[in-house]
Amino acid sequence: MTNLEQFKKLFNPLPGNHYLHVTTALDDIAFLFEKAMQDVGGKFDLVIYDQNNLQADLKLPYTNIQHVKDFKKPFRSLPRDHDIVVLKDIFYAHENQKMILKLAYLTLANAANIIIIEKKGVMDIGAVKAMLEEYEFRAPNEIDIIDGYDLIIAKKMHMWGNGL
Repeated sequence: MTNLEQFKKLFNPLPGNHYLHVTTALDDIAFLFEKAMQDVGGKFDLVIYDQNNLQADLKLPYTNIQHVKDFKKPFRSLPRDHDIVVLKDIFYAHENQKMILKLAYLTLANAANIIIIEKKGVMDIGAVKAMLEEYEFRAPNEIDIIDGYDLIIAKKMHMWGNGL
């Protein structure tokens, strides 16, 4: 993931925003989000599903980092605390995709976006869009802006479905 110029255009960081990135390794998105949140006085939370990836603590000094040791466990986050949730290379690796979507829904503010990114060919785009709709995310769309990756974005709408 070297060219994130198009990806950056999906975001409009505002003062006080909170972004959450859930992934399996320290990546360019983490550095992009840390800088974006620093520039606007926001907060960036990073969840890394890898017990051996502790270098993130040293490389991202302004980021709240949570390490999760296995793909059966949930990540921790507060309700309605985030304006964006990005799930990269974790959705298909995690044993409970439904739990991941429920947690993302709970932690997102109203009208906030979820973005799921997986290597090309890993994700069944139609099935993921249907699952997002089932868990009350609206307008799921596939966007081809990162070389070698599939990306789906959807929105949590206020008082639709779960009402959180």
